[in-house]
Amino acid sequence: MQNVFRNLNEYKRPVFLGIVMGVVLAAVFAGGFFFRDAVGMASRPVMAQTEDATSYPLLDEVQILLDSHYLRTQPSVKEREYAAIRGMLSALGDRYTFFIDPPVAQSESDVLAGTYGGIGVLIQRNEAGELVLFPFPDGPAAEAGIQDGDVLLQVHALELDPTTPQDQVDQMLRGEVKEGSGVEITVRHAMSDETLTVFIPFDVINVPSVIWRVLAEDERLGYVQVLRFTSRTPEELRNALTDLRESNIDALLVDLRNNSGGLLQESINVADEFIAEGVLVSERDADGERSFYATEGGLATDWPLAILVNQGTASGAELVAGALQDYERGQVFGQKTYGKGTIQQIFPLSDGSSLHVTSAEWFTPDGRALSDNGLEPDIAMIPDATGRDVELGEAVRQLQQLLVAQED
Repeated sequence: MQNVFRNLNEYKRPVFLGIVMGVVLAAVFAGGFFFRDAVGMASRPVMAQTEDATSYPLLDEVQILLDSHYLRTQPSVKEREYAAIRGMLSALGDRYTFFIDPPVAQSESDVLAGTYGGIGVLIQRNEAGELVLFPFPDGPAAEAGIQDGDVLLQVHALELDPTTPQDQVDQMLRGEVKEGSGVEITVRHAMSDETLTVFIPFDVINVPSVIWRVLAEDERLGYVQVLRFTSRTPEELRNALTDLRESNIDALLVDLRNNSGGLLQESINVADEFIAEGVLVSERDADGERSFYATEGGLATDWPLAILVNQGTASGAELVAGALQDYERGQVFGQKTYGKGTIQQIFPLSDGSSLHVTSAEWFTPDGRALSDNGLEPDIAMIPDATGRDVELGEAVRQLQQLLVAQED
């Protein structure tokens, strides 16, 4: 059966947008992110500040002395102001409360929006270690004839093998969108074993936050991967679950690996689709504690589940995995998760920079705090050194055994 791979949103925009500030953003998001929209959502009014809190006479004194005695040219006023802000925040001792410059703040918005220049494919390794492609509908790769399940053999005539790092290949398939930019790839079609070599131009790709398909190796099993939690994730997930329901699957794999989080309410809404009733998450801030509960109408409350996590599973993804684990909705496979249980609000500042402020801490339904602890999987697995997806393979086997047992 042809793999199911769809997404609700359009995947291209006719505007120029390159890959920006990748290295910086990698550092910013390394610990995962878990944000509440700060616009109109501050739970407490800004309190009047005391004179001591708004006056920094020593800073003025130091600046006067620098102006009078410093040997070399001083940084700009803006650079000094940014440095003072960072120094103030460092005194809090909270690595998740931080300040970012305007260019990085804009790039962060692009990351949350899920846009980049490339050919529009998801890359996954199968158990044989091969790099398998799943093109985004209407993207450049799909228009060039790339099909779900095609095996990537070469990029610019460079032979690929199971030892080739997946992230390196992913970067080879991305680039700046300009006239003549693109990449030549060779694939082996999944359905016919025929090879295809084609040049695919780069275009602006709007990446889905949820992808899904029926597993080719067992059509009773559905697969859904949540890549991040954006404002459109709940709707994308409901479309995925509706599609898989129409495909008559009997069990579902939920892949949260390398999902570093995103928006709070959207994470809660995702957990709500899998849990029929009860507390989904509890939140504690300076005003006290409150809980969020499951609502009626979840689309996947009856399917047996298998949940995949790893060290890159953080924040909102840990919220979802923790709730599913506490309610024993399915076994969790993989490695211990990152361990980030705090919530940040993002406040845009007047010059285009932004401030991330830790405003709350959250707990799983059983009251587990994940900050610096992480989730322990039910079935711990060591990643395969060659890149074979052993976690997915083991989860498939476990669900197959469960379905057999249910039939007996």
